[in-house]
Amino acid sequence: MQLKGKAASGIDKVTKASYAKNLDYNLEQLLTRLHKMAYRPQPVLRIYIPKAGSDKMRPLGIPTLEDKLVQAGLVKILNAIYEQDFIDDSYGFRPNRNCHDALRALSQAVENKPIHYMVEADIKGFFDNVEQNQLITFLTHRIADKRMLRYIKRFLIAGISEDGEHKASEKGTPQGGVISPILANIYLHYTLDIWFEKRIKRNNQGYSRLIRYADDYVVCFENSHDAKDFMQAMIPRLKKFHLEIAPEKTKLFEFGKFAQLKAKSKDTKAATFNFLGFTHYCSRSRNGRGFRMKRKTISKRLTAKVKGYKEWLKASRTLPTADIMKITKAKLLGHYAYYGVTDNYRSINAFTYLINQTLFKWLNRRGKRGCMTWEKFAKLLKLFPLPKPRIMVNLFV
Repeated sequence: MQLKGKAASGIDKVTKASYAKNLDYNLEQLLTRLHKMAYRPQPVLRIYIPKAGSDKMRPLGIPTLEDKLVQAGLVKILNAIYEQDFIDDSYGFRPNRNCHDALRALSQAVENKPIHYMVEADIKGFFDNVEQNQLITFLTHRIADKRMLRYIKRFLIAGISEDGEHKASEKGTPQGGVISPILANIYLHYTLDIWFEKRIKRNNQGYSRLIRYADDYVVCFENSHDAKDFMQAMIPRLKKFHLEIAPEKTKLFEFGKFAQLKAKSKDTKAATFNFLGFTHYCSRSRNGRGFRMKRKTISKRLTAKVKGYKEWLKASRTLPTADIMKITKAKLLGHYAYYGVTDNYRSINAFTYLINQTLFKWLNRRGKRGCMTWEKFAKLLKLFPLPKPRIMVNLFV
C-alpha cells in the first residue's frame, strides 16, 4: 500500500497499521464491494491547522484509508486516459512534470518569442467551485464505463464531516483526496485549455501561449488586441462553467523587451507579475546587452516562510539542540530545492540570513538571557553546519 504509515485517519479512525493486520481479507472485501457497486465513500474529515505566517487557520480534508485506496486506483485509470489529451503547457499534478518545468517554459517563451503583453489570472476558490454535473459531463466524453462515473460521482457528493456534523457537497472536488487534482485538471482542460488552443490561439494575429499549473496560469501575447480580446472573452467563458476570476489578482500589462525600454525612457519600472511563488520582472543579461526575464521569491511568501519557521521554533524550543539543528537543516534544504532557481540567489540568501537570526534569538531565550553569544553560535554552526544557499534548479536547461 503506497500510503504514508503515519498518515492521519479519517472519520472511521482506521489507520494503515490496523488495516494491514488483515490486509488480504480487507482488500478482498473491498474489491467485492466495488464489484457489487456496494462501496460508498465516507465524508471527508475536516480539521484546521495553523496557516504558516498567518493568524488564520487552514482547512485540511482527511479521507478514510479505503477511500484513499479507491481514489488512488481511479487516478491511475484517469491518468492513463487523459495524459495523451492534456496540452503540453499544463504542468500541475501530472507525471514527470513540476512547477520548475512550468517556470522553464515561461522563461523560454518570454525570452525567445515575440512576447510584449501578459495576462496574469487568478480563479476564485477554484477547487471549491467546480460544478460537479458539468465535470461528469466532461468525463463522459472519454469514459464510457458508467460504473466508474458513478463512483467518481459518489466521491464528489460524499461531503464533509466537521465537529461531528455531516455537510453535503453540492459543488467542488473531494477535499484532501488524491483524485481531486486530476479532476481539476480535467475540468480546466475543457473549460480553458482546449478553448484557448482551438478558439483563441487560432484567431490570434500574433504569437500567444497559455502556461498553466493547476488553477494558476499566465498567458503570453505578441499583440495587444489579442491580449485584450482574450481578457474580454475569458470572464464570460469561465462564468459559463461556474468559475469566477479575482479582479484584484487578474490583470493585462505590457511585459518584455519593449516594455522595459518604454519604462526606461519614462524613468519608471516595467510591470511585474507573480506566478508559482515568484515575482517575475524585466531585466538584462549579465553583459547588459540582451533582455532577460528574472525572478525572485514573492516578498509576502518569504516573510510568511520566516514567520512559519519562527512559530515552529517557538513551539519546539524544548527539543534537544541537535534535533532543532537537524530539522532546521531540512527546512533550509527544502526551501532551496524549490526557491533555489536561476537568478533567485539574493532571495534565498536573505531567507537563510533571517533563519539564522531567528535561530540565534530563540536559542538565546532557552537559557539565561545573553547565554548565547555570536561566538558560541558560530561554534554551534561548526558542530551542526547548516546548508549554505545555492541555486539548485537551472531554468535554462
